Amino acid sequence: MRGGTRKLTPRMTTVAFIGSGHIGGTVARLAVAAGYDVVLSNSRGPETLQELVDELGPKARAATAAEAAAAGDFVIVSVPLGAYRKVPVEPLAGKVVLDTNNYYPDRDGVFPELEAGSTTSSELLQEHLPSSRVVKVFNNIFYVHLRALPRPAGAADRSALAIAGDADAKAQVAAFLDAIGYDAVDAGTLADGWRYQPGTPAYGGLYAGDTENFWESPGVPTGAAAVQAKVDAAQR
Repeated sequence: MRGGTRKLTPRMTTVAFIGSGHIGGTVARLAVAAGYDVVLSNSRGPETLQELVDELGPKARAATAAEAAAAGDFVIVSVPLGAYRKVPVEPLAGKVVLDTNNYYPDRDGVFPELEAGSTTSSELLQEHLPSSRVVKVFNNIFYVHLRALPRPAGAADRSALAIAGDADAKAQVAAFLDAIGYDAVDAGTLADGWRYQPGTPAYGGLYAGDTENFWESPGVPTGAAAVQAKVDAAQR
């Protein structure tokens, strides 16, 4: 899956971040390299992001979460699941929201509905943001590998990332992934996001070559066919 009838281009798009840690910060670096403007935020305040802003240069600035949500044409939410209810709602109305989150009970506390499998973490965010269109992406790749694996379109060793959500929103996200160096694999609706959450074949080790030395792997290019096979192999 690539592109779409409403493809976003770096010249016309500001990408905002609610949460600018390992994954958010890495995607921000890739976005700036692709020509996007970025607005960063976190829970500790804009002043704590100055080092990252300085690194990224004039195309980046820091703001509060509400300010970032309002400024972004495209918004990436990368906060712990336990904090998802703090994500601003009104300024995200009508926008595509990229959700990088996973459910880790030891970190987030126990969510009975997630334990029961009656919903997914991204669906919880979608319920919190009823007027937004949430797409699950970036949740199953280690940030070191995410930063190392972008390739130009058409490259033989280009990697792909799974996305789940509304069809039109996925087309826009696929265009964004294409711009920052990745192909997209359509994993289905947002309810299908469980197929590449923790504990599934498509989570984590996929981009490390499924090696035992996960933390030492520099990242292994993983194309669309391999990602699709892992997504399809998921079982409940």
